[in-house]
Amino acid sequence: MTAPRHRTGMRRAIVILPGAFTSGNLFFGIWAIIEATRGNYEHAAWFIVACVFMDALDGSAARMTRTGTAFGAELDSLVDAVSFGVAPSLLVYFHTFRNGEWAWLLGFLFVLAVVLRLARFNVEQAGRAKSTFFGLPSPAAGIALATFWPFAQTSFYKVNIAPSVPQPLALAVLMVSCSLLMVSHVPYPVWPKPSVRSTKGIISLAALVVVVILTVSEPDYFVFPFIFLYICYGLGRAVLLGILERRPDREPLVDEEPEDTGRQVENDINPKLVPFRPRRRGGAQ
Repeated sequence: MTAPRHRTGMRRAIVILPGAFTSGNLFFGIWAIIEATRGNYEHAAWFIVACVFMDALDGSAARMTRTGTAFGAELDSLVDAVSFGVAPSLLVYFHTFRNGEWAWLLGFLFVLAVVLRLARFNVEQAGRAKSTFFGLPSPAAGIALATFWPFAQTSFYKVNIAPSVPQPLALAVLMVSCSLLMVSHVPYPVWPKPSVRSTKGIISLAALVVVVILTVSEPDYFVFPFIFLYICYGLGRAVLLGILERRPDREPLVDEEPEDTGRQVENDINPKLVPFRPRRRGGAQ
């Protein structure tokens, strides 16, 4: 007995849904590169942000429909390498580092870190429920690099930051820092799953709604500072936890007096005699 045609068609649509979002991710990534070559840097930046939404919908659709496959995971990583590695690097190159003879090496370093980050993620964490990312996620690094340009065009940046920190220097530090953090093992939190069944899920849902509203209403002022705070939060938290874990139980320069000096001296002068016991053959050596 064959299944009804409408059910077969629905099943096919469900199966291709994650792949459609992955294709959308690649579409916006290529479009961002094209816009960067044309000098439309702000459009290119927001197309890279659109890649993040496509990537999130891709994973959500695969989990909800239970159609995740090894092929889909590998395809997603290849697309992410373009959208969050090549596209942001080329965007930064065209609007800031085009005139530098060796400045393109910063882009190479960033793309290399993205590729290594994705490959390590596929080996260590892909396909598993996770509450922590080990290393800065490549979408966060890509968004930080891409949305720097819109943020740099704001009056706040021009008045408060640009006079003291030149844009090429700020971008170079940002690219190198993100590259190192991606290949590190610094733990970064995963956004809690939104839900209406628990207090944590409701708070996560409300925070997500606020983030979306601010992203739509004030993208130039909100997106880059938000991602920058996320990057600094993971790094600062790792440094603080590392310091607390390595603190000694007592001051290393303070000598403690022995509890019973007389007994220790007596033991040194008159050591206890241990009776001799012959070793059995065939025992452990």
